[in-house]
Amino acid sequence: MIIKKDHKIPLDKFIDYCLYDKKNGYYMNSNPFGTTGDFITAPNISRLFSEMIAIWTISFWESLGSPKKFNLIEMGAGNGEMMKVMIESFKRFPLFISRCNILIYEKSPKLIKEQKRNIKFDNIKWISNLKKLDKSPSIFLANEFFDAIPIKQFSKNKNSWFERFVHFCDNKKAKFINKKVNIKKVEKKINFNISNNQNFIEYSPLGLKYLKDIFKFIKKYDGGLLIIDYGYFDKKMQDTLQAIYKQKYSKVLENICKSDITHNINYYFIKKIAKNFKELDINYTSQKKFLTNLGIHQRAEIIGKNKTFSEKSDIFYRLKRLIDKKEMGDLFKVMLIKKSNNNSQIGF
Repeated sequence: MIIKKDHKIPLDKFIDYCLYDKKNGYYMNSNPFGTTGDFITAPNISRLFSEMIAIWTISFWESLGSPKKFNLIEMGAGNGEMMKVMIESFKRFPLFISRCNILIYEKSPKLIKEQKRNIKFDNIKWISNLKKLDKSPSIFLANEFFDAIPIKQFSKNKNSWFERFVHFCDNKKAKFINKKVNIKKVEKKINFNISNNQNFIEYSPLGLKYLKDIFKFIKKYDGGLLIIDYGYFDKKMQDTLQAIYKQKYSKVLENICKSDITHNINYYFIKKIAKNFKELDINYTSQKKFLTNLGIHQRAEIIGKNKTFSEKSDIFYRLKRLIDKKEMGDLFKVMLIKKSNNNSQIGF
């Protein structure tokens, strides 16, 4: 997309340009993950996180009846650290890994190269279209995936609804403007009464499409979607749009294409979408409870044995970052959407 003077585009188109434009996009031209990037995700804090996700994946596969063929899809794999550690864990379970078709869904050529450098495993494929999945039971993993998908925002003033746009005054300066919109047309397009009891709306059209496509797949072929992301579970939607530039919060309209633009997930909205699909069930908890229930404390004790004091201190410092309420423990939530005839409760 070419940005011109006096150009007005919807917020989601602006975010898509900033993050995913082939020439200028933030994710397309840099690796924002790790200590040198703008943020550090849980897999880069401690391998304990990825090991727990591997344990959960194997257990959930067993709850599906240990199918002889199934897909494991990571949605947006960052620098590949989580899948790298998961595969290392899977190798201890030869029956599981022999039946597992491992896939990574990734848009960024830059990150695909990074992932391929990091993950040393032959039986793995990169895909750009979920519709090409084998028609088999599938486990979808979305760790900090949905927060990076472009969103739309709408606000209600008296009895009228307005959509947030970005107005490029020139090539470098931009400002927010509101344009009046027929919210009923928006709802008809997405087939969802999103404005009910709301004064503010924040949602991702593309995120909604991903959810619906995945839910249809799970309903037809069995499996589950595990979402791990920062977010909230309120009926009322909130304005959570934010940007991070050089590891600090930044204004969204500054440092265009050089900062990460993100939002908090409204898990209540995801639950409502899932409830529209009969035969689907939802589990929900905090990251702290999820990882604790999976045995992350016990695993930390095991790998801490025979370590030096400083090495052991580092293990538990990283563990604290993952599960402490003041760190990621409560800020990050975990939701599993699966078929209601699957009674698996591991982690929840």
